[in-house]
Amino acid sequence: MIPPCFSFCRVRIDGTGLGLIMHHKKLGKIFEVLCLHIPPKDQTPITDLVKLVKRKIRSEHHFSPNRPIYLVGESVGACLALSVASLNPDIDLVLLLANPATSFGRSPLQPILPLLQFMSELLPNLSLPHVLSSMAGVLSVFHNSIYFLLVSGKMKARAELGICSYLLVLADILPIETLLWKLQIINSASSYANSRLHAVKAQTLILSSGRDPLLPNQEEGLRLQLLLANCEIRTFEDSGHFLFLEDAFDLVTVIKQVGVYRRLKERDFVLDYIPPSPSELKDVLDKYRWISIIMSPVMLSTLADGKIVRGFAGIPSEGPVVYVGYHMLLGFDIFPLVSQLWEQKGIHLRGIAHPMTFMKLKQGNLVELHFSDYFRLMGAVPVSGKNFFKLLSTKSHILLYPGGVREALHRKGEAYKLVWPEQSQFVRMAARFGAKIIPFGAVLFDYEDQMKVPFLKKYIEEKSDDAGKLRATIDAEVGNQAVHYPGILPKFPGLFYYCFGKPIETEESDPYRSLASRLLFQARHGFTAQVPAFDIN
Repeated sequence: MIPPCFSFCRVRIDGTGLGLIMHHKKLGKIFEVLCLHIPPKDQTPITDLVKLVKRKIRSEHHFSPNRPIYLVGESVGACLALSVASLNPDIDLVLLLANPATSFGRSPLQPILPLLQFMSELLPNLSLPHVLSSMAGVLSVFHNSIYFLLVSGKMKARAELGICSYLLVLADILPIETLLWKLQIINSASSYANSRLHAVKAQTLILSSGRDPLLPNQEEGLRLQLLLANCEIRTFEDSGHFLFLEDAFDLVTVIKQVGVYRRLKERDFVLDYIPPSPSELKDVLDKYRWISIIMSPVMLSTLADGKIVRGFAGIPSEGPVVYVGYHMLLGFDIFPLVSQLWEQKGIHLRGIAHPMTFMKLKQGNLVELHFSDYFRLMGAVPVSGKNFFKLLSTKSHILLYPGGVREALHRKGEAYKLVWPEQSQFVRMAARFGAKIIPFGAVLFDYEDQMKVPFLKKYIEEKSDDAGKLRATIDAEVGNQAVHYPGILPKFPGLFYYCFGKPIETEESDPYRSLASRLLFQARHGFTAQVPAFDIN
């Protein structure tokens, strides 16, 4: 069952009802979409709107208590969503909020409100365009206001132009009385939501525009992240106030990238995954095409007769298939592999990734890798036996690096050194599903060099503490997982080779696959003895 998605994007100052109109079709494929539309001249107080939505949310939750409910709000709609969430802490809600108007108290529109009110009362028969024309000199007063003392001259001019443009558009849509009411409802919605932020427990994603002349969105996003219990931010530097109406913005793509889509209480990284569309895939591959240009990768594979050929002729098309390789360059080597397998074989490779790719990071500490969103979009899952089992059961093509972070961030003198755990249980699990195992290998300022620099040493230690260690109880070298960035000296290889070995068949080849055979082995050798896998020579 798909989760319901309530859109409050039509609760806007212009009253045009456009909201998510550009996203309805895509959202309808993964959500049951319901929209709250308020006519332009409707003057329902914010408290009544909250009660109305609360009743609908309660009703939906009653019929489907195990499904999350998504609330999508823009500007004042975001305030409404926050208010509803604060009154329903017992319901599983996910908030997707664009440019929340909780920052309206710091908006450059504030100085205009008293003047609009005064002019409308003094000359009630005037239309808004006449009122605005009589206020031609008002913006000059902004130069002395606190807000404009805090921004540069360039931003000042942009803000003035943007405010005038939006007000003139509104003048063609709304009578002045309605506009004043809309501004007042934003003000009251902002105050109402701000007073209840402490009670919001819902999972929240803030989408902030960088070029909004009406609201200080980026500062507000950081403020909300500190106040809300479970909040993430994504910033769109070149976007304006009406984020959802911009051609370059795709809400469904953002939902996939951030990984907030789920059908039940907990997200299933395998079953809840939505593959990228052709356009999304093209955008990702084009964005990181430069990596392939630098590496100039050469793909080699091994046929059944042992002959090595160029390309992927030796790679089986049907899953499940497990690609087991040597990890290097902190995952940068993944992009050529993923892109060329997709383009040449139509194979969607799903990687087993370190949990830090999916974790919400502490403010001011572990810097999020800019490509983490793209890892999630392409189907990476956190490393765990449960996720590996599900990928095998869905006949996926799985990318696995047994050496993990310790191997990817190798140190001086460790070039191409395997740092694998002594017991690789993935082989037995792969055999259970009859998966083919394809071993492969690919032909830097190291960890020790970075630890000699004081600020880098501190940074590495902080990052390692934040990220956590998956194998902290293992004494071997694979348990040493200090997280750092590998430096690349200005000496690139002429070509970067990937060589895939002959696929190893596991179906019906494990003599210890059954419980009886394993118990018999341990009865002979002791119950502390490690049960061997099949012979892979």
